[in-house]
Amino acid sequence: MKFYRDNWYYIGGVYFVALAFKMGLCGSGINHIQVILIYSFMALLVHQFEEYALPGGFPAVFNMAVSKEKENLERYPLNKNSSLIVNVIFGYPFYIIAIILPDVIWLGLAQVFFGMAQIVVHGVIFNVKMKRLYNPGLAAVVFLHIPIGIYYIWYVVVNGLAGSWDFIGGVVLTVIMAALIIGAPVKLLSNKQSPYPWSKNEMERFNVADKLKNKGLL
Repeated sequence: MKFYRDNWYYIGGVYFVALAFKMGLCGSGINHIQVILIYSFMALLVHQFEEYALPGGFPAVFNMAVSKEKENLERYPLNKNSSLIVNVIFGYPFYIIAIILPDVIWLGLAQVFFGMAQIVVHGVIFNVKMKRLYNPGLAAVVFLHIPIGIYYIWYVVVNGLAGSWDFIGGVVLTVIMAALIIGAPVKLLSNKQSPYPWSKNEMERFNVADKLKNKGLL
């Protein structure tokens, strides 16, 4: 479990490569809605890799810039365990269930809404907190989540697959899942003495501390 906790975002990169080969070789034989939602899941994997691996630095962004933690910034409020639970234990099933049930349109809408809504976090909140135009995760939102989400919405609308209640259900589920997938685990597992701290290397990616100091924020 320790190995997976330490490397889940790299393993997610392997999943992405495997899915890319799968879609390239067999994508034409898959239900088109499932194809879109699989690409949406692949966008999530890219998003997570961008946040934690390349350029990385999301733990420092969240703990230092957003939460303003000063003393236990390598483990509070976000630690390795809560991050694994948010991104993998809860996040993966939410995306995969929509792929398995492509005819349940409100599930698919919730999936793409969830990705698109991160523009508020990565495109506004984090940028304001850091006084920067970019933060780890923003590129995946702009270039993957939003275009894929727009295409999914367009596809289900023009093909008469989505009604008003599907959109209402999608929005409601997005809000609920954001609270359950992200808010609750981070809050409940926050611990200034957490035994699951981020490594020095993980905290130094993207040079978050230096960027905050240069802006007078640290």
